[in-house]
Amino acid sequence: MSLSKKTLIIILAFFSIYVIWGSTYMLNKVAVAQLEPFFLASIRYTAAGLLIFIISLVLGKSLAISRKQFINAYIVGVLFLSFGNGVIVWALKYVDSGFAALEISAQPLVVLLLMRILQGKRIKPMSFVGVGLGIIGIFLLVGQKQIITSQDTIKGMLMIFGCMLSWAYGSLFVGKADLPKNFFVNTGYQMFTAGLTLAIASIAFGETWIAPTNWNQPVQISMVLLIVFGSIVAFTSFNYLLKTVSPDKVATSTLVNPIIALILGWYILEEQITTQSIIAAAVLLTGVYFINTSKTSLTIPRFSGRLKKQGKD
Repeated sequence: MSLSKKTLIIILAFFSIYVIWGSTYMLNKVAVAQLEPFFLASIRYTAAGLLIFIISLVLGKSLAISRKQFINAYIVGVLFLSFGNGVIVWALKYVDSGFAALEISAQPLVVLLLMRILQGKRIKPMSFVGVGLGIIGIFLLVGQKQIITSQDTIKGMLMIFGCMLSWAYGSLFVGKADLPKNFFVNTGYQMFTAGLTLAIASIAFGETWIAPTNWNQPVQISMVLLIVFGSIVAFTSFNYLLKTVSPDKVATSTLVNPIIALILGWYILEEQITTQSIIAAAVLLTGVYFINTSKTSLTIPRFSGRLKKQGKD
């Protein structure tokens, strides 16, 4: 029985947000082995933003936005991409890609807690179970002496936690922010301005800039995949799915991405997967599942600058 065109597109879109996003941790880990973290992230988002602008113009989309929308897009870009992703890339110098992905999978937990602290939102019983499991999972993850071997590893873990706070606050900020109505144009501004901000940060930190012609082949391939697939294809798929299927289904990427990252990190980068990491992953992702399937389930945006909520508190 042949699949309809729409069904095939949905399947490919889910493949994008599952596998492509899950692979970005490994790709960033490969690239950061040669390139400085802020320089790497700057190239990725500046190039992706420019490509989105070009595609938007080809499709006849106007790039005109108001001053307020530009400022808000810039703020979101800083929260999600400049700090939220740029520091993640920096942290990958100190921690394994699979470890980073697993720690980041607790993002819905952080968003839920910030909603409670900053907005006074009531946490549903199912979400309480998820929060409890999430805390246990994180404790199991970071309490491994065979992995936490140096101060640099702890530094990387703290960096990732800071990024999670930035993403969480950004998720709440966009819920009320006036942003460009066209999500593709909106993302273009977020990525381009974030890329410029990261370039300034790179200069401020005295990073060494290396011309693409001097990158080794694995880094060149990783950067192309990060720009074209990790930033543009997966983002477009994410927003398509938000319009086509329920947010709860889209939120399953939160559960799948760490698994993909762990497998690729182990298989390609020969990263260590301990029994305790597997147990921590099972507990943590179960907690994330409870949070995502509660009546206040969340779909955390990776690039779109939107927060989708289902149900009312």
